[in-house]
Amino acid sequence: MSDTMPDRLSATPGSPFYDEALLEKGIGIRFNGEERTNVQEYCISEGWVRLAVGKTLDRKGNPMTIKVSGKVEAWVKGPEGDNA
Repeated sequence: MSDTMPDRLSATPGSPFYDEALLEKGIGIRFNGEERTNVQEYCISEGWVRLAVGKTLDRKGNPMTIKVSGKVEAWVKGPEGDNA
């Protein structure tokens, strides 16, 4: 698999946009110029991310999220954890 990022990716295993192999490599997300670590799902073409809100969980055990619009950049982190 190449290191090109999909347009949409989710960290929730039940989602059709979930990709375990890609998530194991490590993903970096920059939202509106700020690197974020609490992103649960993103869509580059539509310009939004779903951010985890605190430690609360929904009834299925997934983190509660909020959808925020803005500029989204994603990359595969290298072996050292740097920007690729």
